[in-house]
Amino acid sequence: MKTTTRTLAVIGAVALLAAGCSGGGDGGGEGGDGAAGGTGPITIWTSNNEAELAWATAVVDAWNAEHPDEQVTAQEIPAGASSEEAITAAITAGTAPCLVYNIANAAVSGWVRQGGLVNLSEFEDGASYIEDRSGENVTSYQTDGSYYQLPWKSNPVMVMYNKTVFAAAGLDPENPGMATFDEFLEGSRQIVSSGAAASAIWPSPTSEFYQPWFDFYPLFLAETGGTMLVEDGASTFNTDEGRAVGEFWATMYSEGLSPQEASTDDAMSAGTTAMQLAGPWAIASYAESVDVGFMPVPSSSGADEVFTFADSKNISMFTSCENQATAWEFLKFTTSEENDGLLLENTGQMPIRTDLATTFSDYFAANPMYEAFASQTERVADVPSIDNSVEVWQVFRDEYSSAVIFGSESVDDFLTNAETEINGLVGE
Repeated sequence: MKTTTRTLAVIGAVALLAAGCSGGGDGGGEGGDGAAGGTGPITIWTSNNEAELAWATAVVDAWNAEHPDEQVTAQEIPAGASSEEAITAAITAGTAPCLVYNIANAAVSGWVRQGGLVNLSEFEDGASYIEDRSGENVTSYQTDGSYYQLPWKSNPVMVMYNKTVFAAAGLDPENPGMATFDEFLEGSRQIVSSGAAASAIWPSPTSEFYQPWFDFYPLFLAETGGTMLVEDGASTFNTDEGRAVGEFWATMYSEGLSPQEASTDDAMSAGTTAMQLAGPWAIASYAESVDVGFMPVPSSSGADEVFTFADSKNISMFTSCENQATAWEFLKFTTSEENDGLLLENTGQMPIRTDLATTFSDYFAANPMYEAFASQTERVADVPSIDNSVEVWQVFRDEYSSAVIFGSESVDDFLTNAETEINGLVGE
């Protein structure tokens, strides 16, 4: 699950840069009148994750039993470097399925420019269905003021920690008291100096453009109350809040509390680190190997309720779909309260819908470790849906790595240099 969440959904988004505005579709963001009103068989693509495949099989079977003339065929996203690469190639060739259930927000703007995505807002109940299900704050998932994706499920990023290591370090595993940057640093020093673990927390220090989503970005969202990296056509991070987050991580690296090299194994299972940033998928992943606890990401204030990165995966419809009316009805069917509940039970991932904790109170009562994530879903933000998204994040990562991880320049230089270059990219 970790690989699916962090890499399969994002690495190949680089292909969007090469795809540019060429490729399949009619260039208008929606199909013709026949496609928009068409009914009949459709094909969908899903993640190759075992739990999600089981969910997809169940909902497809339920739909097909009631719709003999509108049969749905589910397939795994074709193998490749990533799902994005496979989807981009299918758009270019005009062979994309009707729906894909594994869309990363960072990729959407490029596919809209490519003419590959249907504007869901143009269905009569399109915008109202999306906002009634997920709340009006999901407008951040719009591109050019319209919904080209339905916000589907999130994996809110929190701090996962090894309770056994914390106890060995003299920290309270049930109430670690590490909500502020200062408290987190002090607890991290205690972990390493006690010998309980060789490192306190081990974010990946590698250079891929998406790595900020699992170190700087969650803490920046916490520090700013959910401000995205780019808003209103300009970067937002060269501020006191961005500086505080950068200095926090720079201290973690300069004091050896976070390693500067990549882990060669699963550092949590191996016991070489006490903490990682992770989503609810980690509960099942570590159930057999680590006694884990979860706490919100730290902030300078240590506020009880902070924002974090949503790490969402969403659903889009593609312009090559000939039976878009069926596809829209099936999309709504799969995101009903009943099928969202089935998704939660099968995968432990959080449907993006209002009143999640109360709607599925029985599930959370039976699975209390997931309650913290249900609460956290009320305070999440995603990456901005912007042009040149991959380039923006790569610039940010390169500057961050030089200053924060390796100390080759100051945090102020990192923020200023990244701001200048990113503002140029988003202003193109």
